[in-house]
Amino acid sequence: MIGLLNEWFIAPFDYGFMRRAFVAGIALSLAAPPLGVFLVLRGMSLIGDAMAHAILPGVALGFLLAGFSLPAMSLGGILSGLLVAGLAGSVSQMSGQREDAAMASFFLISLAAGVMLVSMGGSSVDLTHVLFGSILAVNSSALVLIAAISSLIVISMAWMFRAMVVECLDPLFLRGQGSRNGLIHGLFLALVVLNLTAGFQTLGTLMAVGLMMLPATAARFWSKRLEGLICIAVVWAMVASTGGLLLSYHLSLPSGPSIIMLAGIGYILSALFGRHHSLMAKLRRRATPLEAVEAG
Repeated sequence: MIGLLNEWFIAPFDYGFMRRAFVAGIALSLAAPPLGVFLVLRGMSLIGDAMAHAILPGVALGFLLAGFSLPAMSLGGILSGLLVAGLAGSVSQMSGQREDAAMASFFLISLAAGVMLVSMGGSSVDLTHVLFGSILAVNSSALVLIAAISSLIVISMAWMFRAMVVECLDPLFLRGQGSRNGLIHGLFLALVVLNLTAGFQTLGTLMAVGLMMLPATAARFWSKRLEGLICIAVVWAMVASTGGLLLSYHLSLPSGPSIIMLAGIGYILSALFGRHHSLMAKLRRRATPLEAVEAG
C-alpha cells in the first residue's frame, strides 16, 4: 500500500520539471481563486474570460519580437490587458454602454488580432503553445516570474481587501468616505490582468481563467461567508492543480486541460451536492415541509 502511494503521489516529483510545475500551480492557486471570488460577487464572471483574451495580442507581439521570451511576452500581455480594460471602461463611460458589453466587444477584437499576429510569425505549434500553455515546460526563470506576480497579487489584495469588499457591496458608501471606487475597480482589473499574464505560460491564454473562476464558482455552493469562499476556492485550486499534474503524468494526458477538467469536475459535484443552492440542497428543502406535514 505504501509502495503504491509512493509510486502515484511522491515518485513523480523526483523529476525537476514536475517540481517546478507543482510550485507554479500552487503559486497560481493562491492568487487566482480570490480574484475569481470577487469577480463572482461583482457579477463579472465572464469579464475574466474577456480579460484572458485581451492579453493575447500583447503576448503575440512579444513572441514576434523576441521569440519564446517570457519577460517580453508577459510585458506585452500586461500592457495589452491594461489597454483593453482602459478602452472598455472609457467606451462605457462615454457611451453609457454596460462595461461587460464593451469588454466583450474588445475581447473579440483582441482574440482575432492575437491569433493573426501569432499566425503571421510562427507555426501552428507556436500558436498552440501560446493558446494552451505548457505547465510541464516551466523553467526556473518562468517560475520566479510566476511566483513574483502571484506574491504581488496576494499582497495587493490584502492591502486593499476592505476597500474591495465595500466596493462590491456598497460603492456609494465608499465614495462617501472620500475614496474613489473607480480607482479600486481599476486596480482590481489590473490584478486580474497580472494574474492572467502569470497563468498564460502554464495554462495558455485560453485556459488561464479556468483556475481563477472554476474554484470560485464551486465555492459558492459550500459557503456564504467571504472568508469561507476564498479558503474553499484556494484549497480546491491547489487540489485541481496538483491532481491534474499527477493525472497527466500517469495517464499521459495534456497537463493544462487535466488541471482545468479536474477543477470543472469539482464545480459539477458542488452544483449537485453542495450545502447551498445545489440540487441536493433544493431536494432537502422540498422534503422537509413534506415530512413536517406527514408528522402533523
